[in-house]
Amino acid sequence: MTEQHHGATLRKETTAGGATSATDWSRDEWTGFADRLLAAVRPYASPGHGRITLPGAEGGYGHAVDGLEGFCRTFLLAGFRIAGERGQGMDDLAEFYARGIAAGVDPDSPEEERWVRTTEHGQAKVEAASTALILDMTRPWIWDRLSDRTQQQVVEYLSPVVGDHGYPKTNWLWFRVVVETFLRSVGGPWSADDVAADLALHDDLYRADGWYSDGYERSYDHYIGWAMHLYPVLWSRMAGAAELAAGRTTTDVDRLDRYLQDAVRLVGADGGPLFQGRSLIYRFAAAAPFWVGAVAGVPSTSLGRLRHAADRVVRHFADHGAPDERGLLTMGWHHEWRQLAQSYSGPSSPYWAAKGMLGIALPADHPVWAAPSERLPSETQDSLFVVRPAGWAVSGTAADGIVRIANHGSDHARAGSLVGDSPAYARIGYSTATAPLLDEEAWVSPLEQAVVLLDTAGRPTHRAAMTLLDARVEDGVAIAGSRAVTHWVDPTPTTTHHGSGRDGAVTVAGTLTVLSLLHGPWELRLARVEELAPGIDAAGLTLRVGGWPLVGPDVGSTVAAGAAVVTTERLTSSLLPVAGEAEPAVVTRAGASPLGDPSHVPTLTFPVRVGAWVAALVGLSGAGSTQEQRARAELQERDGALDAVVTWPDGVRTASHLAVESPGHAA
Repeated sequence: MTEQHHGATLRKETTAGGATSATDWSRDEWTGFADRLLAAVRPYASPGHGRITLPGAEGGYGHAVDGLEGFCRTFLLAGFRIAGERGQGMDDLAEFYARGIAAGVDPDSPEEERWVRTTEHGQAKVEAASTALILDMTRPWIWDRLSDRTQQQVVEYLSPVVGDHGYPKTNWLWFRVVVETFLRSVGGPWSADDVAADLALHDDLYRADGWYSDGYERSYDHYIGWAMHLYPVLWSRMAGAAELAAGRTTTDVDRLDRYLQDAVRLVGADGGPLFQGRSLIYRFAAAAPFWVGAVAGVPSTSLGRLRHAADRVVRHFADHGAPDERGLLTMGWHHEWRQLAQSYSGPSSPYWAAKGMLGIALPADHPVWAAPSERLPSETQDSLFVVRPAGWAVSGTAADGIVRIANHGSDHARAGSLVGDSPAYARIGYSTATAPLLDEEAWVSPLEQAVVLLDTAGRPTHRAAMTLLDARVEDGVAIAGSRAVTHWVDPTPTTTHHGSGRDGAVTVAGTLTVLSLLHGPWELRLARVEELAPGIDAAGLTLRVGGWPLVGPDVGSTVAAGAAVVTTERLTSSLLPVAGEAEPAVVTRAGASPLGDPSHVPTLTFPVRVGAWVAALVGLSGAGSTQEQRARAELQERDGALDAVVTWPDGVRTASHLAVESPGHAA
């Protein structure tokens, strides 16, 4: 069986779980996909190629930044393409971008060509790093062929980053390191103190098990793979980095190796990345860490599995409408959905997806292209594990290919702060098959995958920044739990969305503990109001548990026998009470999800009884499952812990000893 897609013939095979997928792209198919992406943006280049301004509404940083992003982010892809062919047959591509560099860095160029300087706008610091990285990677075919005048203007354009202390203390540290390393290699100015400080910051953001936080907030997301692991490996291979990276590379690769052991288990069988965190419009940039693993030669994950993981992620989007019919990447997930973007994003921003195409920089004789394909865990077996630094309990199921997390440690907030919940970070559940609600209401009123207190006006509380209590696997169950000073937020109006929840006036409601036990497609979610704040009366409150959101006009929902169930052609989302009396419902919201419209969320609402546990069975599985969804739980508290003996819908009986008194691992 074959299927035509974007001009390539894709060979089909049947995977575990009955899903159909194409065999891995050959290298020619990868490069063909890259060539089509590059060809599609050329009509939008300025006459001198200095800017590439794609169609669509102007981004939050203005027209000039949009054009700079269009050039520099597609230059990433072009650079990988040129390097992978060792320049052979790439003269036209190299000349196109060389001409654009000459126009962009020339301060006397017309306004429609000249690049925004790093002293004029901070976003230029991001794009400068892409330019420096690719100029180094393609040195014989672009840099060495630039005129002396243009080379000097490149140095002058990049030099203001030296000594610039205006870089956020996040993955941005790598933008200065990369630029200064390139400058060092071409005889330009650079600062050993800058590089040392940035590398020290990188190390300070390391947590454990291969995971970094992207900054001092608890920010665990795709930036860990496509930035915090990508840059150390590529930087160490830059011409000016050998001495600077001496003694670091082994540690960096060891951390990448450990991270990838988790990362390959966080991809769905259909290639869907975990729908969590910010900058999701970068889409298949999520494939970058797998290619970085191949570049670095990590020992614990085979080349065939790394290539296959990257293939599944990129193909997930290629098979679902990205790029679009024009060959362009829009602001969205599968299709354009502007609300998914951050406020600073512009029409060219999605081309950071180029990072997921890093593999084409590996030449045809690299062993990754001949390695036998090795499928993802989600395609072949159930998996159960925790990501301790992020406070994630993870369950992947081969029957439907879905990976789910219960999140108790990532909220894009500083420990101890009381802010609004970010829908992309602070929800309890994220998966490879669903998306959190991301409309304006989602920022102020947590609904799906949340446990909240509701006041008499129906206002829900927030949980950022919660305290992680536990994250481990025991007796066939992945466990994570957290405690929050649950609070209402009257948000301050803002037009800025950088990932964090909204600030505002806070009213504390009380203390709420939530525990998650994952087994197969189910989570047993336990919740207890520990205490209420002075002046807050339990009689005026209810406690609401929200389940997995499903989307579409043809969604079926059932509210009966105490349960709320939502079904689509592919998925079933169920929510059933296990301990405590609850009122089931399904809440429908329009215009809230990048995956479709409208959204449907099952909920259970319990009366508030301080000190008493309530429990719900939260299910997400492939449609058509005939598995009885009911579960039983025997709960007994003793010695500052909770014993939970659970009989799951599949008949498996587990016993878990849950920490409820004092924090365990620090987030």
